[in-house]
Amino acid sequence: MSWKNTVIAVVAGDAREQEIARCALRAGATVRAYGFPWPDEGIEGVYHARDAADALKGADIALFPIPGITAEGALFAPKCPEKIIPTRDMLAGMNKPGHIILGWADANLKGHCEVLGITLHEYEWDVDLMLLRGPAIVEGVLKVIIENTQITIHKSNVMLVGQGTIGSLLTNTLVALGAHVHVAARNPVQRAAAYAAGAQSLTLEELPDYLPRMDVVIGSVPKRLMERAQLELLSKHALLVDVAAPPGTIDREAAGELGLKAVWARGMGARAPITVGRSQWAGISRRIEGILEQKQ
Repeated sequence: MSWKNTVIAVVAGDAREQEIARCALRAGATVRAYGFPWPDEGIEGVYHARDAADALKGADIALFPIPGITAEGALFAPKCPEKIIPTRDMLAGMNKPGHIILGWADANLKGHCEVLGITLHEYEWDVDLMLLRGPAIVEGVLKVIIENTQITIHKSNVMLVGQGTIGSLLTNTLVALGAHVHVAARNPVQRAAAYAAGAQSLTLEELPDYLPRMDVVIGSVPKRLMERAQLELLSKHALLVDVAAPPGTIDREAAGELGLKAVWARGMGARAPITVGRSQWAGISRRIEGILEQKQ
């Protein structure tokens, strides 16, 4: 199928979006871009828009980042000088029928799209895509731990709260590095998988019994499970790493008030932007092909 007459807007994100824009261009689409770090040499063939509305103008498909939208509705764009909050006026410039492909949408974005007749395609929880970008996320988490502790991962006590796709990859890696890994999860199948990987598996109710001994706590559940009461049980040297989408697993504000170091490790896939950008494109391109097939 031909992408020749398809206009794609790549809006917000980080260095991964540079590679996604290149992939879209190579596929044959016209590409407009804004809100991610722009290379000094530019991206040949990609229009660098003045703002988000300019990028979306005339677009058939918009690509927004995987990392979740903030509480105020802003897209993930850590290097952009202003916050990019999709408004109805901003989205109205898209061609009809429009499509937005992104990690996940909040209620405001869903409301705007419903009024404008724009279809949302969310893929944050696609297991195949998570696995493809998983190694880069794991490497990014290891980097955070190494840079923010004065101990080795080897022989350290690590607690993973959640054992989904990324959590299980972290468990396997940390066990292989010689850490004493504990996994707290609600799902008994996930706990069994953690046990089979060589970790000690716990229910969430058992967390308080183990937290005082932990050097590192990693949250991967997009639901607040580590509140002040649990955080008060940790040693002051403990490092908290939250890799979950908003609102995150850990009450990071309470952690700061308690003198604990907490890192919200969003966008860890940016550690290897070319690799992860291409893996994300594998998932994005399948969805675009489905959209184009429906048009024929």
